[in-house]
Amino acid sequence: MTNLGTGNPAIRLENVEKSFGDHVVLQNVSLSVGAGQVFALIGPSGAGKSTLLRCINLLERPTSGSITVDGVTIQTDHTIKPKELAALRSRVGMVFQSFNLFPHMTVLRNIALPQQRVLGRSRADAEDRAHALLGRVGLADKASQYPARCSGGQQQRIAIARALALDPKVMLFDEPTSALDPELGLEVLTVMRELADEGMTMVVVTHEMQFARDVSDHLVVMSDGGILEEGDPHDIFSGPRHARTRQFLRAVVDRQ
Repeated sequence: MTNLGTGNPAIRLENVEKSFGDHVVLQNVSLSVGAGQVFALIGPSGAGKSTLLRCINLLERPTSGSITVDGVTIQTDHTIKPKELAALRSRVGMVFQSFNLFPHMTVLRNIALPQQRVLGRSRADAEDRAHALLGRVGLADKASQYPARCSGGQQQRIAIARALALDPKVMLFDEPTSALDPELGLEVLTVMRELADEGMTMVVVTHEMQFARDVSDHLVVMSDGGILEEGDPHDIFSGPRHARTRQFLRAVVDRQ
C-alpha cells in the first residue's frame, strides 16, 4: 500500500516534549501525517510511543510544542480552552490495548450512547449507525449481546466500531492486538487493513511487524523518547540506518 496523502497534513507535531517530573519521556518530536496515510510507530518498550499517541489527542498534555489535527492547532505551553480541546478531540478516534467497553450495556448501546452524548444524535439515528458499523466490522449478530459474551477479538472490533461512530478524521491505535492471541489479533488487523484501504488516516503503535511493513505508508522508529529514523517501511526493514534500529528489528523478527 502506498498513499502519500494530499493537501495539508491531517496531523502535525512540532517540537513536542513531555516530562513527568524530572523524567523526560518525549524529546523534541516532530512529525507530519498526510491525510489518508497510515503511520506505524515501533520501538522498544519505554521508547515513548504510547505517550506520543496520547499526546496527539491530549490525554497526556505535552510539556511543550504544538499539535495540529485536521486544522485545529493547540500550543501546549499556553492555557488550553475547553472549546479548543473539544474541537481537537472531536476529530480523533482512539482504540486502546484494553477494550474499555461498558459491561452493563449491550454491544449496540456501547456504540450508540457516545454518539448521543457527544454528537447529539437521536437514539434512533445513533442505533442505526451502530448497526451499520457492526456490520462493517463483521459483528452484525452481536448487537444484543453483552461484552462479556464476546471474545477479545470481537470486543476490540466493537471498540473500533465505537470510535468510528463518532466520525473521526483520524484514528489512533495503541497496540490494539497486544492483549489478544494471534488468531483473535488477526481479526482486528483485518479490520485495520480495510480501514487503511479505505483511506482512513491512522497512527498505529504496534508490535505487529508484518502490519508495520506491509500496511503502513510510513514507519517511525522510536527509542529513548525520540525518533531514531523514519521513512518507507520496506526501506527501513531491509536496510535500517541506525544500529539501535537494527538491534531492535533483529530481536523482534527473531521472536516472531
